[in-house]
Amino acid sequence: MPNPRLVLPVEAPTPDRVIALSDGAPNAPEGQWPDRVHKQVTRAELSAFKSPTPARARALVYGGGGYINLVHDREGVEVALWLNAQGIDAYVLTHRQPGQPDADGGVWPYDIALNDGLKALDYLQSLTPLPLLHVGLSSGGHLAGVMACQTHAQKAKGVLIAYAPINANHRDYKAPAGKPDYPPAEKQAFYDAWPIGIAREPHGIPHMPVFLAYALHDQIVPIDHALNLIKAMQQTGGEVDAHIFPQAPHGFALRDLNGTHDQWPSLAARWIDKVLG
Repeated sequence: MPNPRLVLPVEAPTPDRVIALSDGAPNAPEGQWPDRVHKQVTRAELSAFKSPTPARARALVYGGGGYINLVHDREGVEVALWLNAQGIDAYVLTHRQPGQPDADGGVWPYDIALNDGLKALDYLQSLTPLPLLHVGLSSGGHLAGVMACQTHAQKAKGVLIAYAPINANHRDYKAPAGKPDYPPAEKQAFYDAWPIGIAREPHGIPHMPVFLAYALHDQIVPIDHALNLIKAMQQTGGEVDAHIFPQAPHGFALRDLNGTHDQWPSLAARWIDKVLG
């Protein structure tokens, strides 16, 4: 099995290709590698990072940022490089944010990230067929879960989700109970429309294998998110490979691995081998 851990290059890697999915100027992340962030998304686009060996699959990668910004390097490009090392072509999605300013003086609607994800699937469907994975961290894991629930011709083999607010940000399932709604209103509306992993919300149950990596004491994303999905998959006969780590901080990604969660890249790589098998 390829080395599941990642050694970062000194310089920011250049995508093999950047694919525009909507009108607008090319995106320019702020900051320095390896901590660049998109604070203002000007258009939907994909950054393609190709495997150095003939690809056995491709992945659509969704970075986090709470639907306020996008953590481009830590939860996007670095994940793509990790996937490349496993023989997988990776496409990092830069999507527009619900409630953020649009190009016409208004704001993007609640489902803009979903619509941009569907544009990405349309593009991937035009390529030579390969098995597909959805991979998302933090709020990107919520979007990965949403995409895993879509009825699209470009079907996926599985969805990998790490420390993501997939369901308990919904106003009916809040954890902790009574937590205020998230601003802007469009962001809360997106969470309310797509609680991933609530059995009574069948449109939000992924019909594919799911891999979960969560932090037990995460104060930002309570463990309820993972537990709700685990219970729903049990009730619906779904397949879930779930891992909950006691020492992990929120946002551990592929860097902050000083604890038992240092195992999660190896566990995820083994799961990928299985679902692609």
